[in-house]
Amino acid sequence: MTLAIGFVFPGQGSQSVGMGKALYDAHSSLKSVYDEASSVLGYDVAELCFTGPAERLNLTEFTQPALLVSSVAALKLVEPVGIRPVAVAGHSLGEYSALVAAGGVSFRDAVGLVQKRGRYMAEAVAPGAGLVAALLGLAAETVKDVCRMASSVGVVAAANFNSPGQVVIAGEKVAVERAIELAKAQGCKKAIPLPVSVPVHTPLMQQAADRLAKDLATVRWSDLSAPLVNNAEAKAISRAHEIQVSLVRQLPSSVLWKDSVQTMGKMGVTTFVEIGPGMVLTGLIRRILPEAKLLNVNDPKSLDATLKAVG
Repeated sequence: MTLAIGFVFPGQGSQSVGMGKALYDAHSSLKSVYDEASSVLGYDVAELCFTGPAERLNLTEFTQPALLVSSVAALKLVEPVGIRPVAVAGHSLGEYSALVAAGGVSFRDAVGLVQKRGRYMAEAVAPGAGLVAALLGLAAETVKDVCRMASSVGVVAAANFNSPGQVVIAGEKVAVERAIELAKAQGCKKAIPLPVSVPVHTPLMQQAADRLAKDLATVRWSDLSAPLVNNAEAKAISRAHEIQVSLVRQLPSSVLWKDSVQTMGKMGVTTFVEIGPGMVLTGLIRRILPEAKLLNVNDPKSLDATLKAVG
């Protein structure tokens, strides 16, 4: 039986010291992936991923390339099986991993772009001025209302619509704290600050998006071998010219992850394979499409299980 597969790739928040090491140790072919990335970045990305320190790995400028490299390394172990995904998607930064998987951009170019993307994001907001938090147990419309009310004291917006009952908000610290207070008054079960150093997917990122647009224009883009369901609109795109526009729009716009997964389901995807560190997306998809089959590739055991399931 042929499975209708969708590839999904994690974003910031999925990083951890040691990520990818078990796969790297088990597959010597992955050394070239890390070496190529290190030559672009100017530092040893394998060392950063495997030994940290966590303080450095959690800085946006370093998190983004580290996650991209870890995800593409895991992808390299799946590619020889010849799976043709129905569609691909990535959560925020993960869109770049998805675009590499679908042949939209070279790995080398993607590494350089996400390093700049992380740097521009970090420079757009002063350190410590922003805050990112997940709100659990509120409807999406209620979260939008809460952000609207809290915006009287600063910039705050719904950054990620992740799954039913989980919306991430981000913005200026004082405004996010006010939104959390208002959310709790509306019945929010829990507000969890997240280990993301920059309030991405809010209007505070427009300056970073404008800078990134110039870099995106210097890179060669190709039409995709499988459509990307994008973050900004939860729409399937596959043309080279659409990709650049989408990636610029993505930075200051909300990540419509719940809608994206539902779009993939409507396209016929029944099996989702999360490729890269952690299992954050697997958990979200379980709540969005409970009937979907879920696989992942982040260590030798999960790789073997996935290859067995799709073989």
